[in-house]
Parts: sequence; C-alpha cells; structure tokens
Amino acid sequence: MPLAILYSRAISGMESPLVTVEVHIANGLPSFTIVGLPEAEVKESKDRVRAALQNAQFEFPSRRITVNLAPADLPKESGRFDLPIALGILAATGQIPSDKLDQYEWAGELALTGELRAVRGALAMTYGASRCGRCFVLPHQNAAEAALVRQATIYPATSLLQICAHLAGRELLRRYGVSSLLNTGTDSGIAINSDTNSSISRYPGMDEVKGQGHAKRALEIAAAGGHSILMVGPPGTGKSMLAARLPGILPSMTEDEALESAAVQSLGSGGFDVANWKCRPYRSPHHTASAVALAGGGSTPRPGEISLAMNGVLFLDELPEFDRKVLEVLREPLESGRITISRAARQADFPARFQLVAAMNPCPCGYLGHYSGRCRCTPDQVARYRGKISGPLIDRIDMLIEVPAVSEQDLTGRANGESSSAIRQRVETAYQRQLERQGKANARLTVKEIDEHCVPDNSAKNLLKQAIARLDFSARAYHRILKVARSIADLAASDALTSIHIAEAVQYRKLDRN
Repeated sequence: MPLAILYSRAISGMESPLVTVEVHIANGLPSFTIVGLPEAEVKESKDRVRAALQNAQFEFPSRRITVNLAPADLPKESGRFDLPIALGILAATGQIPSDKLDQYEWAGELALTGELRAVRGALAMTYGASRCGRCFVLPHQNAAEAALVRQATIYPATSLLQICAHLAGRELLRRYGVSSLLNTGTDSGIAINSDTNSSISRYPGMDEVKGQGHAKRALEIAAAGGHSILMVGPPGTGKSMLAARLPGILPSMTEDEALESAAVQSLGSGGFDVANWKCRPYRSPHHTASAVALAGGGSTPRPGEISLAMNGVLFLDELPEFDRKVLEVLREPLESGRITISRAARQADFPARFQLVAAMNPCPCGYLGHYSGRCRCTPDQVARYRGKISGPLIDRIDMLIEVPAVSEQDLTGRANGESSSAIRQRVETAYQRQLERQGKANARLTVKEIDEHCVPDNSAKNLLKQAIARLDFSARAYHRILKVARSIADLAASDALTSIHIAEAVQYRKLDRN
C-alpha cells in the first residue's frame, strides 16, 4: 500500500493538538517533500530520516515521497515528527506491518544511527494521547516524565529498530509502569520524589539565617497565604538567603499542582526533571532578562519565567536593575494568574500562578539609613532609583518589608532559629484552614470573597480606617491588607479578624509612603 497514516502531537501553548502524519509513495523522479506548515527543524528531518533508515539496514525508496502533516494551518516545529515520518515510509513501502499503526501515537527525534533522542513537551503530548485512548511510543529518556499521567499507556523505545521489531511481533516493547512509578517511587531505574520531607531537604534551612526575626515572620505569613513580598534593605542583610529558603516552608504540593507545574516545565527549553516531582519551583532570573524571557513568547510561543515558576517562587533580586518595561509585564499576571502571548498568526495561553519575592536596596549605593552613615546618594538619585519601579506594580505586591543590617550580637553568635520543617508545619495548618473555608489561598481571593471571608470586627475596622486616612492606601492596598490579615489570623487559628491582625498587616504596607 503506497499510503500510510500515523498519529503524532504538536505543541501549541499548553495544548497538544493531534497531528495526522500521511506518507505517500508514488512513481516519478526521486524526491522527498514535507508539507503542512513545517518549520526548519521539521524540514531538516528529511536528512535525518534518510540516514537513519539506511544505517538501520532498511531500504530508502528512490521514488517520489510526500509527507503531509495535517491540519495544514497548524505550525509544526521540533524533531518529534522524525519517528512517525520514518515509520510511515517503512509502512508505505511494505517493510513493516501497518495494521497496528492507528493504535499508537508516535514522537521522537532520530539520530543518524537510528537511535531515539528526547523531545520537548512529552507530558503534554502524553496527556492528549491518553484522552484519545491510544498508546504513546516515545524515547526512553521521556518515559518517566510521560508516566506522570496516570491513565496513560506508554511504550518507551531506544531505537527505530526496536519499534519495528515490536510492530512485526518479534520482540514486543515493554510497557512502562505507570501506577508503580508514583506509588513506589522507582521504575526502570528512575527515581521519583514522593516524600514530603525529601522535598523540604532540597532547599536550604531557615535556621541558617541569623537574626532577621521580623523578615522571617513576614515570610511565614507570605508562605501561609501565598502572598507576594518585597524586601528592602542594605547589601548583605540576608535578603537573597531568605528568598532561597521560602520554598522550603511552603505547603506541600498536591498531585494536581505538581502535574500542572511539571507540564509547564516540560514545555520549556530545559524540560522537566522527574527527580523534582512535587518540589516547588524556584526561579531566579538575572536582571538582564528580557520581557520575552520573563513573560514568554517567541515565534512559537514558549512559557517564560513567570510560567515556569508555576505553583512556586519567582525571585527577582536587585529589582530596580531590571528594565522598567520588563517589570511591567508582571502587572496583569499578578492579578489574573494567567498570561496570553499574542502573535499575528497565533495566540497561546500559559498559567502564571507564581509567588513573587523581590529584593532591592534603598538607594543606588545601598546604604541609605545604614548605621555607618556612608551613603552619599543625593535625593534626586534616590528618587530616580526608586522611580524605576512603577506605583501600579508596587501596589500589586502584598507585603513590603524592611530588612535592616544584622546586629553584631546576632552576626557573631550561633544561628539558632526555627527550622524550616517547624515553620512549615504551622504554614500547612493555616493553609488547610483556607482550603476548608474557601478552597484556595488567601492571596487569590476575589473582592466578593474578601467581603465574605475577611470581615474585621468593629475595633479592627476603626483601626483600618485610621490607617487608610493617615497612610493614604489605595483600594488595592486595602484589599491586600485584609488578605494578609486573614493569613495572620489563620496562623493564629482565629476565625475572627481582630485589631491585632489588622495592625500587623498594616505594618507590612508602611513602605507605601516611600
């Protein structure tokens, strides 16, 4: 039969639309044509497929070969179509059986030797294949990642010859253990992290930070409610240390959250490492990052840092050193939890529910207000430095705290603060209260939900009115104070929102005046 039809998957944002690979062999002058909006990587598959078939001792037909990747209006990129194209040529020329091809979906890049190489987006493609009821054949390097989709049927392979032997019935591929992978933690020599304590140990401990009790308390509140936080202080006060330890005190990830984070990371250039299963992402891009690197984009849209930090922490150190236009892309995702990348030919939606942690110095030299008195910055220089961060962006950050210089007594003494595990237990308890009450973290409450779940008592309401009048809070800052106060109350296991909780929440917005 001169025509073979196989199935594969493309990547479009977070979706993996089905691609039908049609291979037709006809008489005529030898040629190899790929149609269906292929990009450069797909066009180059002609040379990889030809060399792979010849080195695997198959006959490459000296006829007219036409490969159609349908639908024709969907752009196709990457080398994942090498495998279905090669199998289609073999099936169309009668070198392998074609009766079982429609039971599988195929993806894999071919080496010139016929070996299979890993592809990007295996998790998203496997999820799409499982919904269609077909098995998925892919490179063995992607098997552990694909097996995170529980209902999927996965057959990993190392080479084109191994797949051909499976289709011919001579040596069947071994199905990858899906259920045992997540339950026992290992399969085929690949370890999966399913232990909560193990995920905590991946991050440095909070007990290593000397002093800074006020900042530690603020981070505990931020972890409990999922709040964003900005730390302002001189160099060397521990801002970066504190930020790096925040993931270790965050609530443990649910399986749905872990799968969502893994799916986004599998679409990135670095892929997803299954050893990081159920570990909160921690992303810390350099201040030279572009807006596309932060938000995502490209001719074929890919997720940026704010999406790769899904359900984790995005740390922006030296915040004023980022280009102002780059920082402005954070404004909408901080509110909506999503970002839409629009291009002339296509549009892609990516989730962006991240916890923003930022750090900055109080002035260009960093020593404004330092006890040493060494700051020589003029008021204009300080104003220009702080003006690099827009008011609307600052207004969207829940907590603004000062991180002062560490005292000599704390610095020369031993670090004897609470461990991350002890703080995390309190955070877990407070987070569970939020889930039972409203089904989400306090930071994600809507205005209507704030009016329902964050109602202060009379004394707290009077205190809040005075704070709004004296500190000139915006409406957005007012709602953020209520959400932070609700998190403080949850940590105290209090159903009521009292003046104590409001007073502490207000002090985390005092820097609004500056």
